[in-house]
Amino acid sequence: MSKPYVLKAELRTRVGKGSSRELRRNGLIPAVIYGDKQEPLPIAVSYKDIYYKIHGGGFKTTVATIEVDGKKIQVLPKDYQLDPVRDFPRHVDFLRVSAKSVVHVNVPVHFKNEEAAPGIKRGGVLNVVRYEVELIVPANAIPDAIEVDLTGLEIGDTVHISAVKLPEGVTPAIQDRDFTIATIAAPAGLKADEEAAGEEATKEGE
Repeated sequence: MSKPYVLKAELRTRVGKGSSRELRRNGLIPAVIYGDKQEPLPIAVSYKDIYYKIHGGGFKTTVATIEVDGKKIQVLPKDYQLDPVRDFPRHVDFLRVSAKSVVHVNVPVHFKNEEAAPGIKRGGVLNVVRYEVELIVPANAIPDAIEVDLTGLEIGDTVHISAVKLPEGVTPAIQDRDFTIATIAAPAGLKADEEAAGEEATKEGE
């Protein structure tokens, strides 16, 4: 689990495009805190802090404490907007959370022990179907990633979510099927050989 951090913020008394442009000129970006059956709270946060958090990884899976107007509010970043040309942050949405909160988050998938997968040793290719998996998790226990162990996998094997050991209290958001995370695909050369062999067998049988 990523280490929580603190963001200092100030209340926004004005909203709108003109106000947002002024904030950005002063090294701030507009943001809003919502959720927990409370009114949305418009705030401004440091551009520099948000930029490094977003591009440092794990931004949307790490709980933060926002200090604003003498209060400390626990939040989870839920969304952000980037400038389409220069890739700098323009706006952030934060969701209020508590120790009892349960949230939906997209958690990255990490693959390990590729060297212990016979199928990959034979030239098979790891075909990743999902680089992230949406999980339902306690807000105070969001995993940095889920790990998929490739040990023993052969060409043609498939890794389903049921084969992944999830942390306690964590469940997949998709409940109606045992979805695929990755497969070990045959290399192009082997596929070609198999197709050629199949065509030859068909000809012999005619």
